[in-house]
Amino acid sequence: MRSFYLIGNPLSHSFSAAYFLDKFSNENIGDAVYNNFQLEDITKIRAWALSNSYLVGFNVTIPYKQSIIPFLDDLDNVARQACAVNTVKLVNRKLIGYNTDIVGFRNTLPIVPNANKRALILGTGGASKAVALVFEQLGIEVLFVSRDSRNANTIGYKHISASLMETVEYIVNTTPLGTMPNDDIAPPFPFELVKEGHICFDLVYNPLETLFMRKAKLKGATVCNGLNMLQAQAEASWQIWNN
Repeated sequence: MRSFYLIGNPLSHSFSAAYFLDKFSNENIGDAVYNNFQLEDITKIRAWALSNSYLVGFNVTIPYKQSIIPFLDDLDNVARQACAVNTVKLVNRKLIGYNTDIVGFRNTLPIVPNANKRALILGTGGASKAVALVFEQLGIEVLFVSRDSRNANTIGYKHISASLMETVEYIVNTTPLGTMPNDDIAPPFPFELVKEGHICFDLVYNPLETLFMRKAKLKGATVCNGLNMLQAQAEASWQIWNN
């Protein structure tokens, strides 16, 4: 029986296993199983993967999308560009890293004609790198937002001004803030500056409407969650594992 997994920590919020189990049932795929594996220590990933003789591949989520890279044998070009991995395939006992978050995000991002061509990306983790790469491919300027500004391309939340927001079309939350069971929190964004015309995309998909989305919607923004992105990246992962 071919085995597939999601690794990360924690995993209680994830829909990935349910998605693949439904897929296997609906498409009569009887030779595959997909399970969660909550990994406490990323340094053990190679020993775990190579000891499982039925393992074909696995998805990677928070907090390991970047920290897994030193333990892989190779990366495809997209993962190398993004400096982040969310899909791994075993090939002749070698671990090859890919990034399907990029195709997942690009395929579900609402594209606005004649946009102001700037996006604020909340967070600087592995998912933020995939989001940034998509915007760069679309010719949209990116500015990261973090609790602590770290460089010329990253500002703190306290530095978001009304004049800056006039140049912004997209606001994307790539942090896990607001994920179940902690669904009563949101990034410390100045929501009073959000208005109609802004597109607020939350990569969180559990709950389906996050506090970030609710706050933005109250200000007239267009909002969407990460569920369609999850589904799109999962299908892209499946294609990699079965190619």
